[in-house]
Amino acid sequence: MLARKSIIPEEYVLARIAAENLRKPRVRDRPRKARFIAKNGACNLAHKNIREQGRFLQDIFTTLVDLKWRHTLVIFTMSFLCSWLLFAMVWWLVAFAHGDMDRIDNSKGSANWTPCVTDVGSFTSAFLFSIEVQVTIGFGGRMMTEECPTAITVLILQNIVGLIINAVMLGCIFMKTAQAHRRAETLIFSRHAVIAVRNGRLCFMFRVGDLRKSMIISASVRIQAVKKTTTPEGEIIPIHQLDIPVDNPIESNNIFLVAPLIICHIIDKRSPLYDISPSDLVNQDLELIVILEGVVETTGITTQARTSYIAEEILWGHRFVPIVTEEEGVYAVDYSKFGNTIKVAAPRCSARELDEKPSILIQTLQKSELSHQNSLRKRNSMRRNNSIRRNNSMRRTNSSLMVPKVQFITPEGNQSASET
Repeated sequence: MLARKSIIPEEYVLARIAAENLRKPRVRDRPRKARFIAKNGACNLAHKNIREQGRFLQDIFTTLVDLKWRHTLVIFTMSFLCSWLLFAMVWWLVAFAHGDMDRIDNSKGSANWTPCVTDVGSFTSAFLFSIEVQVTIGFGGRMMTEECPTAITVLILQNIVGLIINAVMLGCIFMKTAQAHRRAETLIFSRHAVIAVRNGRLCFMFRVGDLRKSMIISASVRIQAVKKTTTPEGEIIPIHQLDIPVDNPIESNNIFLVAPLIICHIIDKRSPLYDISPSDLVNQDLELIVILEGVVETTGITTQARTSYIAEEILWGHRFVPIVTEEEGVYAVDYSKFGNTIKVAAPRCSARELDEKPSILIQTLQKSELSHQNSLRKRNSMRRNNSIRRNNSMRRTNSSLMVPKVQFITPEGNQSASET
């Protein structure tokens, strides 16, 4: 269109189209593996072709708690409406069987007639009376008499049914609002995990913290590796789980989560990361699942927080920055740096190669120390040069501000020098 209007030359347009057609096709990246556990802790799992769905009704309370809020509110509303309508029909039948419908107009004038329920002459009035009985409103216009034993029985049944519905629905709503995963919303993990050298060993590390002041009692951390494996017999296991030990001096997974902690796993012969180098990590079909469990201090409910790290989220040769400082006798935590990392010296080989050749670590540390010294020399040299430039500029400024001496000649012929 632009070529037709002579805005762009036609030769340029044709050359551009030819270049786009001859452009090499883009190479698609390796398909990304589906996560087993999402970053927010949700399980990425879909259940299909469940035949015995009646098993869910055997534990109806758990089924109601697991439902979404909109479904729970719909069931809550429909339960009350159905019970009101059902007993409204029963009250209408009681009044109809007793003949109250025919005498409702003359009941006030007849002293010998006593209805089962006063002022119930239609289904609408029976529905209103059903609501008043079950909710115990008691407006006073409609009330039951001693005339009909059947009406007394219906009154007792409706009260029992109303109490059961209230207990189940209120208990369900309470359990949904006090579920353990609500407390897990304030348990946070670092977005990335790191692999670096600690105490002469390669370690897999991540950071965990609690945003609330109320503590998690008996907190423990577990790490599991999930990957697809094939047995020597040819069996394919799509989700093969391996427990990964956590480095702890007391040989347990318990932690004291009063401040953010860096959880460390030493990559040794038992670790699935033992044969993985930085170049192999990119192509690894591996997912590391982190599970934090504990008891909520305020409610006593056991809670669990989960997250996972895939190969793209593991930084080799990085370390977490410190975020806990002591200020005026109080330990302060800067959560703005919770997931920040810095690059550190780390061998570019697997833990197995590092165990077989310990000199690799020594060479890496020596190179790191040498580069650190060189950077310090450069930094000191830059500071020295900046200081010299600053002093020279100050000298030039002072020399430009100096006032020359001026000689004054007095009438007596004497010369006097003064500075102005």
